[in-house]
Amino acid sequence: MQGGAVASVDVGTVAPGLADRVWINAKEAPRAVQFVRPAPVSRAWPARRQVRGGGDLSVTCEQFRDDVLAIARGFVAAGVRHGDRVALLSRTRYEWTLVDYALWAIGAVTVPIYDTASPDQVGWILSDSAAVGCVVETPAHGEMVAGLRLDLPALREVWQIESGDLIALAGQGRTVDDARVDDRRARVAGGDMATIVYTSGTTGRPKGCVLTHRNIHRDVTSAVAVLPELLHPRASTVLFLPLAHAFARLIQVGMVQTRATMVHSAGMSGALDQLRRFRPTFILAVPRIFEKLHAQAHQKADDARRGRLFAAADRVAVRYSRALDKPGGPGMLLRLARGGCDLLAYRKLRAALGGRCRMAIVGGAPLDERLEHFFRGAGIVVLEGYGLTETSPTLTANLPSAQRIGTVGRPLPGVEIRIADDGEILAHGDVVFPGYWNNPDATRATFTEDGWLCTGDLGDLDRDGFLRLTGRKKEIIVTAAGKNIAPVPIEEAVRAHPLISQCMLVGAGRPYVAALVTIDPHAWLRWRSAHGRPDASVATMRDDPQLRGEVQSAVDRANETLSKAEQVKTFRILPRDFTETDGEITPTLKIKRDMVEAHHGADIDALYHGH
Repeated sequence: MQGGAVASVDVGTVAPGLADRVWINAKEAPRAVQFVRPAPVSRAWPARRQVRGGGDLSVTCEQFRDDVLAIARGFVAAGVRHGDRVALLSRTRYEWTLVDYALWAIGAVTVPIYDTASPDQVGWILSDSAAVGCVVETPAHGEMVAGLRLDLPALREVWQIESGDLIALAGQGRTVDDARVDDRRARVAGGDMATIVYTSGTTGRPKGCVLTHRNIHRDVTSAVAVLPELLHPRASTVLFLPLAHAFARLIQVGMVQTRATMVHSAGMSGALDQLRRFRPTFILAVPRIFEKLHAQAHQKADDARRGRLFAAADRVAVRYSRALDKPGGPGMLLRLARGGCDLLAYRKLRAALGGRCRMAIVGGAPLDERLEHFFRGAGIVVLEGYGLTETSPTLTANLPSAQRIGTVGRPLPGVEIRIADDGEILAHGDVVFPGYWNNPDATRATFTEDGWLCTGDLGDLDRDGFLRLTGRKKEIIVTAAGKNIAPVPIEEAVRAHPLISQCMLVGAGRPYVAALVTIDPHAWLRWRSAHGRPDASVATMRDDPQLRGEVQSAVDRANETLSKAEQVKTFRILPRDFTETDGEITPTLKIKRDMVEAHHGADIDALYHGH
């Protein structure tokens, strides 16, 4: 495919096996703290030495190397060979990272599975990958896999973290000499498979993305090179995204690469308490987390009868951030206003993140532009990037020194981005995966004849090389009038309202664009109490004029920036939120549009009744 704008930066690096860094760290900085295991420390893996205040456990680089070596010897004793696939079904926790690096140390391949995956999804991944072993977290996970064993002839072993199977595995490995692990690790080449990550996908069965040691190493090395303020030996983060997601995995490897300190958190529940407790220097999250943080701050201000003050502080933060991008920057009055708002509002927001966090990385989906300005004005620089599982995952990133809000930044070193004639973003570089596991047809379909990856996303490059996303090829809505509508930016604008959880546009082949809207469960509890209906459900009130008025205000605000053809003409409040259990959203909160349409067909028809 010829033509289109191109942006690229070149860099050359060597790609060793990913586990080599664990041994290098243990040699060069044995006492540096690599991980902190929050109290109470799980008995699934022994707590050894270095206990901090409050019972938290510090794991030094030397101790992490010893732990990785112990599990690696166990896998060797269990017969796991170079290139064998071993699945890992667990929430984010220390043992996840431990197993990941132990498998890499012996040239085996980690196959991550989301802990929320259904039995059908787990069965498909284990079968398609021909996994010889599976590490699961809980008894419930163990029972699920046990029920699938008859259809999994390749699966020999299942180890359950919470029952102490990793400790037993390490005991089994005592018969294996350290030199055998060293020999296995020395034979790992950059082109060897490191992992097969099954895309959650918004349509069809998950496809297994093969990522090599070189793919991941090049992506991490490039990220570290351009983000030295973020990834360095004194940096720390609390990781609460699932490590089955390639974005979180990149940060895991980056933290080990730079000897930064990481705290594992099993999920968003209790994450704010851990942020205040461990005071990270940066965080990473999907956009929904920042949307909720902003909405909660707004709601707390309303509850304290300081809603107008927060609204004023919100406007000042946005104005201040926008002024940073103009010649001369913010004026004296704006700087004074910002200083006053900092004392009254912004410091509290930063305190909610631990007080030391001045930077955040957001990925997985675009963040509302105004919200990004708000956080920057409030003293937290939110850096948006872009990538796919198929690209290890990061292709582009905004940097503290080169940020353009509204874009997803410029290509990382070694990455080339090209815009095809139809607007699709094409990518090239060592971060691009070699193909899908067991799926040559899908692999051929995702590359151009000259070897560029077709991302499926639409975008454009500005004259300075910053990439702006404009939509997904498969998600473009073509109305009856032939108008092409990119739904995601409009949905984000509607979802910015604190009461709204999800928004999905419809209108393909219809006379106009309409929306399905769900209500945020936590915001709903406050809203119904404030309106004298403490026991009401969304299902019984979705046609209530006051509730519809709230949603209409969000729709009106979104419509202000849209052309007439793009504007949302009407909406329908659904009786419940979209859920992963019902197959309506992915683990990273992307909407599965076909499933939502199938489940809510009557509501969609109602939007066009009589037209």
